[in-house]
Amino acid sequence: MSKTAFERVQMARHPERPYAMDLFKTIFTDFVEVHGDRRFSDDPAMITGFARIDGLEVCVIGQQKGRDINERRHRNFAMSKPEGYRKALRLMNMAEKFGRPIITIIDTPGAYPGIDAEERGQAEAIAFNLREMAGLKVPIIVVVLGEGGSGGALAIGIGDRVLMMENAVYSVITPEGCAAILWKSAEKAPDAAEGLKLTASNLKQFDIIDEIIAEAEPWTMPEVDDKKAEARFDKIAADLKRSILKELKTLTALDQKTLLDNRYKKFRKMGEWV
Repeated sequence: MSKTAFERVQMARHPERPYAMDLFKTIFTDFVEVHGDRRFSDDPAMITGFARIDGLEVCVIGQQKGRDINERRHRNFAMSKPEGYRKALRLMNMAEKFGRPIITIIDTPGAYPGIDAEERGQAEAIAFNLREMAGLKVPIIVVVLGEGGSGGALAIGIGDRVLMMENAVYSVITPEGCAAILWKSAEKAPDAAEGLKLTASNLKQFDIIDEIIAEAEPWTMPEVDDKKAEARFDKIAADLKRSILKELKTLTALDQKTLLDNRYKKFRKMGEWV
């Protein structure tokens, strides 16, 4: 039975859905975290570092929500402040310097809207990332893992290839936020979700993303001694890893000029009226 858009929103937000750190421990190996933006502080909502995937050294960047209430507070529910985006860009520049492909994991309801974030230049930090990522001379693969919320997601979302999990969502605003604006009621969130066209199939149709990673069953963290859940988790993780490796092989074979030209054309054609 086909799932509604709002049902996929709820699945993308499921508290047992894999997060970036879960991928860093399964799909990747030898992960070494790097902290701090060298300007203000470290942002725990954005995790950055270097790792290997099948022996290939890569830069990995991901938004992390947290499993329990204490970790969620520590991670600020994956809502990054300016220092998080600046830390991500710092790692991307390091990756470019050493010729490492970049893989980003999107999973955030959006950038943190607090006064302290605005005082430190939240909008500028996001905009600066968009410009700089467009010109990085190494391959960039983006994975929309769960929630892809507005500029908070897009700030690490400029890539040569954008992969999206089947039950992930990617949108300019949450359905609840959209419903509050249009109908003055969050109860209209399911209607807003349909109208926003935020599912993987919608976005593939619009060429916003390049590939959908199938989830025959909802992708959640396996419980202890639950062999079926563990096998399901491993199967979907293996499919995602296979797609990442396939794209890396294609992208690393391109010269820098072709890589940058293709990236420019990819984003330039979005929103064209035909």
